[in-house]
Formats: sequence, structure tokens, C-alpha cells
Amino acid sequence: MVIAGGFGVGKTTTVASISEIEPLTTEASITEVAAGVDDLTHTPRKTTTTVAMDFGVITLDPTLKLYLFGTPGQDRFGFMWDDLVAGALGGLVIVDTRRLDDCFAAVDYFENKGLPFAVGINVFDGNLDHDLDEVRWALDIPDSVPMVLFDARERSSVRDALLVVLELALKRAEEE
Repeated sequence: MVIAGGFGVGKTTTVASISEIEPLTTEASITEVAAGVDDLTHTPRKTTTTVAMDFGVITLDPTLKLYLFGTPGQDRFGFMWDDLVAGALGGLVIVDTRRLDDCFAAVDYFENKGLPFAVGINVFDGNLDHDLDEVRWALDIPDSVPMVLFDARERSSVRDALLVVLELALKRAEEE
């Protein structure tokens, strides 16, 4: 399963919150040059960024493991996405409602690839700047794309969001 979205929306936190192994991350320090490119307005304490991927694992039952791949959030690392989605069941596009435009690329990518996905609205500190209908309208996503509120820091919340994607992927597989 692929976890995608813009810079600083909570992809690394999502993978770390749910993975049963120590997640593999490819975090690099944000340099002064990158700070000039990446918008840190809403993430002023962010000091690192994913440059390749995050990886985690969840055991669903004794015979089935779900592998999680978090994408880098910046366009300049977009070349990694094709490798990360190869063989994926589905995706979770994480949205920060303070910066809706940051997730357009992820929504477009999954739509163009035909990969089933859900939109997970990461509720930072309980704040939701736009309701679900406004987010759906702004992202121009059909009603068939599930939307879920979740907190990337809470394991049970992440589990519930990923289950929405898994159910969507299973439904798609049954239809094929």
C-alpha cells in the first residue's frame, strides 16, 4: 500500500505509527537551500524530509502481511513514485486541509494509474480547516473515492484509514 501526499502532511508519521517493525526511512536534513524551496509555513519545526521512501509492515493475519511505502512529498523526488506503486494494492492520499493544493499531484497520479485510493484528512491538533464536502469539491474527486478523517500520530486511527483502502482494493479485485 502506498502512502502519498504533499510535503509535511504526515506520511512518515503515518507509517511509523502503525508499522510493527522499526520503519525504514530515508530522511535527510532540510538544508537552507531546500528550506527556500519547501514551504515550512505550516511545519516550522520540521527539520528532515523523505528523499526516497518510508517502509513499514503490518501483519494482517499469520499468512498475510501488508507492506507500506511512503512516498517523498516534493516534486523533485517524484521519480521514485513509479517504483513505489509497482504491485501496490491501493493508496492513501494524505491531505492537510491548510494546504489542499499540496495533494493535487498525488490524487492525479493515482487517478492516472487507475490505482484505487482513499483520501485521508490528517487532523492536525484536532483542527479541520475545511469540511469533507469542501475538500471533495476542491480536489474534484468523485463520490466513489472514500474520504476519512484520521490522526497520523495514532495507531488505531491510521489502522482505520488503511482498512478503508484495503476494503476498496478488495472490492476492486472482486470486480475484476
